Amino acid sequence: MTRVVALVGPTGSGKTELSLDLAERWNAEIVNADSRQIYRRLDIGSAKPTPAQQARVPHHLIDVVEPNEPFDCARYRELALTAIADITRRGKRVLIVGGTGLYIKVLLRGVFSGPPRDPELRARLAAEEAADPGSLHRRLREVDPVTAARRHPHDHVRLIRALEVFALTGRPISAWQAAHGFADTPFESLLLGLELPRVALYARINARGAAMVRDGLVDEVQRLYAAGFDSRLPALCSLGYREIGEYVRGECELPAALAHMAQATRRFAKRQLTWFRADPQVVWCAPDPAVLQRAIEAFWGTPASADARAGSR
Repeated sequence: MTRVVALVGPTGSGKTELSLDLAERWNAEIVNADSRQIYRRLDIGSAKPTPAQQARVPHHLIDVVEPNEPFDCARYRELALTAIADITRRGKRVLIVGGTGLYIKVLLRGVFSGPPRDPELRARLAAEEAADPGSLHRRLREVDPVTAARRHPHDHVRLIRALEVFALTGRPISAWQAAHGFADTPFESLLLGLELPRVALYARINARGAAMVRDGLVDEVQRLYAAGFDSRLPALCSLGYREIGEYVRGECELPAALAHMAQATRRFAKRQLTWFRADPQVVWCAPDPAVLQRAIEAFWGTPASADARAGSR
């Protein structure tokens, strides 16, 4: 069975730079598990690895679809399984990196597929949310409080899917998922979670948001709008793009947008930690290369030599 390592944790914890060093050390390629980095054009706000970073180590499942194209965890799993098969066929190791817990879960343990999509029902639910913001989450709390507790009110994609499953089957998606059990495990996996003191994490989040603005996040959002992408798209309602979008549309001043962005990101990081801490398979480590290397060496064995790594490129 293929052995894969997943480096997970909250946004701002340093996964990207650490993953590059680890991948180089073990002759691995990186499979992205960040739900925003799969979108083209969302570069700065998604903290996507830079072209220079992607040149150091091959990355997969980055820049897969346009911001207005549908993408879900089932498609993610399909593409990730294909990428992993190709990586292992070429004799490389696989390092999965990201903070989208659902992507990690369905990739390593399977996915409940559920009934097929109903475009008319989805359109009706989306229209209701547009007319009455918050209605999706309120309705889900009535029919599936377990799933509603896991979903943010702005996560319209997953809220609509949960309501769709209930409407088409009469059974909450949480019940379907519990019956499925997420027991389809195609890999032997090691999950390493990055953990650092909350004060330090929040300081990094605040600093990174300011750096994104300095690096051109406002211009990036303006380009997305100029290209015709609706600000209500799920991709553009995600962290950073939602708050900076408010500034671009003249709804607030830039300092207020940046403050809202930092606050929302801190809350998101807290939810990510809650998700990963609920998984007993996650091994928590300080974001220290030496600590991570020891954990991986116990799982993968001694790293390939520098000569072997160079020769495989």
